[in-house]
Amino acid sequence: MTKQERATRTRHALIRSAAIVFEQHGYAQARLVLISSGAGVSTGALHFHFDNKAAVAEAVVAEASRGLRDMSGAIRRRTDTALQALVDSSHALAERLREDPVCRAGFRLSCDGERAADPDLRVEWHHRVRELLDEAAADGTLAEGVSRQDAAAATVAVTAGLEVLGRHEPEWLSPYTLTGFWTLLLPRLAAAGTLALIAPSGTEAAARGPAFAADTAAETAGAAAVT
Repeated sequence: MTKQERATRTRHALIRSAAIVFEQHGYAQARLVLISSGAGVSTGALHFHFDNKAAVAEAVVAEASRGLRDMSGAIRRRTDTALQALVDSSHALAERLREDPVCRAGFRLSCDGERAADPDLRVEWHHRVRELLDEAAADGTLAEGVSRQDAAAATVAVTAGLEVLGRHEPEWLSPYTLTGFWTLLLPRLAAAGTLALIAPSGTEAAARGPAFAADTAAETAGAAAVT
């Protein structure tokens, strides 16, 4: 392993460890020594990569943001309609919130009063929802008379609410919960000829993709390598 590869793995391990610490303790109570020990490195090694706790938090949110964008883009490329991509993206987001501490911590840090810094993942998610609804309207799969602003607000309010509720009760982030939401909303959103083609439970495109699996494997390997 080259020095650069080792540094990259150490950084990934620190970001993952930081996500776990931020999730458990919140930003204010998180300690750098907990983050470094969780990654199996010294605090000196942590400071080689990050100047301070704020920089670590920014890296966690940036990594979660990148994952959100990559996930949604990959899903859209694998789906036939923007509405199905919206449904699938919500299911994939819920899966990440269940399985990925970086995603969970990124959303928590985005609304942590002790750390007010961009990007705000809820705002990014809202933008993506609105983009997909705009695309659905343009291609004629959105029902006539539907307010895209109201549809986006409802979708983001529900999914963001599930993220908060799911911190303490994972069932809120279950596929069953989201399927129920889309079963309720899709008859109002989808054009008559489109509704029968949309799966409220998501399609295979919503499943955890190769990129997410590779990222997780790399982070796990990185943590093992530096321990």
